[in-house]
Amino acid sequence: MINIPIADFIIVLLIFFRIIAAFVASPIYGHQSIPSLVKVILALIISYIVFLSIDKSQITVELSIAWLFTNAVKEIINGLILGFMMNFVFYGVSYAGTLIGFDMGLSMAEVFNPIDNASENVIGNILYYASLLIFLLINGHHYIISGLVYSFSVFHLGKFTLNEPVYQLLIKYSGTVFIIAFKIASPIIVSYFLIHIAEGIIGKVIPQMQVFFVSQPLVIGVGFVMLISMVPIYLYVIKYLLKGYEDNMYTLIKAMGQ
Repeated sequence: MINIPIADFIIVLLIFFRIIAAFVASPIYGHQSIPSLVKVILALIISYIVFLSIDKSQITVELSIAWLFTNAVKEIINGLILGFMMNFVFYGVSYAGTLIGFDMGLSMAEVFNPIDNASENVIGNILYYASLLIFLLINGHHYIISGLVYSFSVFHLGKFTLNEPVYQLLIKYSGTVFIIAFKIASPIIVSYFLIHIAEGIIGKVIPQMQVFFVSQPLVIGVGFVMLISMVPIYLYVIKYLLKGYEDNMYTLIKAMGQ
């Protein structure tokens, strides 16, 4: 009778490790504006609900420190993989804003990003927080929890999930960061490429004219006009990318269960 509550406590603890690790690495839940105590309490509540819903007959609990430490590390790694995967879209959007801001001449205008503890471009931060709002509007924070709950039915506690399919998917998803960035920034990058060509031609035709000094305010104004005009397109693209990565998360979970 004594071993039953101890075994249940260890199972809940392992479930908690996976969920809290995913929360720390995932968007929204990993934000520093959310107190750590709130994250812990929410992870404990979800852990208890998951404990009541999973099949515990296939879980073998050993009452040893080595077994508990090994499985705790495995669950933390599993949670970090699942949580961090959803950040790739946000990294791509932020990098796209950095490219746009650099072309607009705003590379010196940086603000502090509390998530990464680093200074970033203003345009990158604007696009990043816009993508966070879209993520909330499409209930992406619900998909993270549902994906975590689904993971317990695909691969059980203590399963080592770093196999070759997982490596390939992580490499594929991380590579899309640059693809997302250039897809979002490409219209403005191409426009500024044409503007720079025009500046070079004018500089050759009229050498006495300080082309870059005169055109800099115009370049910044054109950049803001283009950003405002492309807001509906950016919202649709970011929404499509986030929904696609929600499906990718389930694909990754299935690969972790192989």
